[in-house]
Amino acid sequence: MEETISLKELLQTLRKRMKLILGITFIAVLISGIFSYFVMTPIYQASTQLLVNQSKGEDTPYQNNEVQTNLQLINTYNVIIKSPAILDKVIQDLNLNMTEGQLVQAITVQNETNSQVVNLSVTDTDAARATQIANSIADVFRTEIVKIMKVDNVSILSKAVAPEHPSPIKPKKLQNIAIALVVGVMAGIGLTFLLEFLDNTVKDEQEIEKLTGVPVVGVIAMMDPTKLSAGNQSSTDRNVVFRGETIGS
Repeated sequence: MEETISLKELLQTLRKRMKLILGITFIAVLISGIFSYFVMTPIYQASTQLLVNQSKGEDTPYQNNEVQTNLQLINTYNVIIKSPAILDKVIQDLNLNMTEGQLVQAITVQNETNSQVVNLSVTDTDAARATQIANSIADVFRTEIVKIMKVDNVSILSKAVAPEHPSPIKPKKLQNIAIALVVGVMAGIGLTFLLEFLDNTVKDEQEIEKLTGVPVVGVIAMMDPTKLSAGNQSSTDRNVVFRGETIGS
């Protein structure tokens, strides 16, 4: 006999274990909030932009092949920006307490499709230091690229500026809490149905009917003698009777 579960039974199950669901959700949100606000280190970002253009001193208009050449050179420049030739000098100029490998991990270099503008971003636990590093990399690169590739076609469009009240890019506190809220609710609901599935106790006469396939014909109340002597006629236990048999509950 195939057993089906109605929507009403599902809602009753959720209502019965609502405290469990709310408890798990609260714990998940609490842990996420504690980690986001007090444990995780804030990460700040500073960005600057470089323009790869034609060599200085050339007054002729841009030609399509010159633009394409500059676009192809951008990929080379992106590699050079992260090279020891640039970063070691930046570390030395700013007296940074980090290795060249650690600095590479903090740098992001990218450009828009078919654009000669290079976006240079630096992340650090200190907003002011991230700004200094970004500007230093741009300055050193513009100076050293003349020696490395014998060209003078890089300009700084915008320098990185540290805001008065910097806002970290990580952790995203509200987003983390929202994710924890959803995960907590889903975990609570999942645990609720798991406990309900593992619970094989018989709670009422309706479950007896489902298990045995025999209709209940009556219920015999079990009287508590101590309460009877006190004049209380309420019953505390009862027996379920079907087909001449009695089952205590």
